Amino acid sequence: MTIESKYLARRFRDPEAEALRIAQLQEKELQLRNQGKVHIAGVDEVGRGPLAGPVVAAAVVFPPGVTVPGIDDSKRLTARQREALVPVIEAAAVATGLGRVDAEVIDTINIRKATHMAMMAAVDDLGIIVDHVLIDGNGVPNAPWPQTAIHGGDRFCYSIAAASILAKVHRDGLMVEFDKRYPEYGFAGHKGYGSEAHCAAIAQNGPCPLHRRSFSWGQGRA
Repeated sequence: MTIESKYLARRFRDPEAEALRIAQLQEKELQLRNQGKVHIAGVDEVGRGPLAGPVVAAAVVFPPGVTVPGIDDSKRLTARQREALVPVIEAAAVATGLGRVDAEVIDTINIRKATHMAMMAAVDDLGIIVDHVLIDGNGVPNAPWPQTAIHGGDRFCYSIAAASILAKVHRDGLMVEFDKRYPEYGFAGHKGYGSEAHCAAIAQNGPCPLHRRSFSWGQGRA
């Protein structure tokens, strides 16, 4: 058993129950395929709330009939499980894409617009023309592709859940790298969120270039 499969095996013990759970997650994609849609992208983002670092979005297009056991909302998975799923998702997908918008742009256009920009960039990064996009949240205004917004999509939609995993692992990796550049802030631990330790570090050291100056640093948002 590989390291990846060992961590994934801890996630589901009953293959039949897992197959049923995945089938329920795939209902939105199945409805669209029954309408003749082929390239259906799931899109999600991570990093709206942190005080520092980028907002990152991911997009995933799976081929019909492909199932990856273990896919779930990234928040329901451990870091090990998320990391184990990334190469499996990438191998199974027709295409994956990432979009990133950094703190300076977030401060310029606001976090909502920056999130939409990251999502658009993730779909563009797929490198294929999509027939439909399933997107977590409220959708992207003026998007050039047909879309369906699903509140809580990372919990209820297969491809959005897969995108949530890719976005989370990618952003966490960026924050670990940023920790090496700015060790005084502890980014590897809190990933830029407003923990008590992070707010104390800002008070002691002032902001660094990764900090979102349009955010309230003293309130410890999460």
